[in-house]
Amino acid sequence: MISPLIVALDYANDREALALAAQLDPAVCRVKVGKELFTTAGPAIVVSLQRMGFEVFLDLKFHDIPQTVAKACKAAARLGVWMLNVHASGGRAMLLAAREAVASTEGRPPLLIAVTVLTSLDDAALHEIGVSGAARDQVRRLAALAAACALDGVVCAAQEAMELREAFPGLLRVTPGIRLAGGAQDDQRRTMTPAAARAAGSDFLVVGRPVTAAADPALALRQILAELAGRLVDSEKPD
Repeated sequence: MISPLIVALDYANDREALALAAQLDPAVCRVKVGKELFTTAGPAIVVSLQRMGFEVFLDLKFHDIPQTVAKACKAAARLGVWMLNVHASGGRAMLLAAREAVASTEGRPPLLIAVTVLTSLDDAALHEIGVSGAARDQVRRLAALAAACALDGVVCAAQEAMELREAFPGLLRVTPGIRLAGGAQDDQRRTMTPAAARAAGSDFLVVGRPVTAAADPALALRQILAELAGRLVDSEKPD
């Protein structure tokens, strides 16, 4: 069975992204294509990664009027991506339009998930944009909307995953902001280690810099998988 890891190919061009992907095994991870890479390389990067054997999470976070989002989702589905996302804060009509567009795809439709609250936002940042209450309250509110619109899952911080698993067991939980123990948080506010995130209820873990910035990305990936399995890789075993 394929692992829960999704490696974020957050690069400025296809050359760097494909070079990193070539060091990874599509049997043990999926990959994520985000805004910068897709804007630079276009749909061709998705096709190239698929030819390498990877399932692709297209992370463009669509958020617009319902018709525009529906058309964008349909175009993404035609690319054959494994998963794509929209912002839950786009509202019910937008989420339903996205769901209908994806469901009408020929063949296997991609998973459609909704972003709740970005992991770069904490309570103070939400208050600045007019959202009262805590981040976890907003996450639950938007997850409830995603569930009501029959989406496949949500993007949430690991800190909210357990609560969402209990409240909305039918939703997949995709968690960014994964950092190794002792690693830098960078621009993420709500982070967690891979093993802790899985224990908290995250179904899929989006891992970026801990793999892509490593001296040996393949080894870093193996170490994360080993942590999830509760064992050490050979290079870490004590003498």
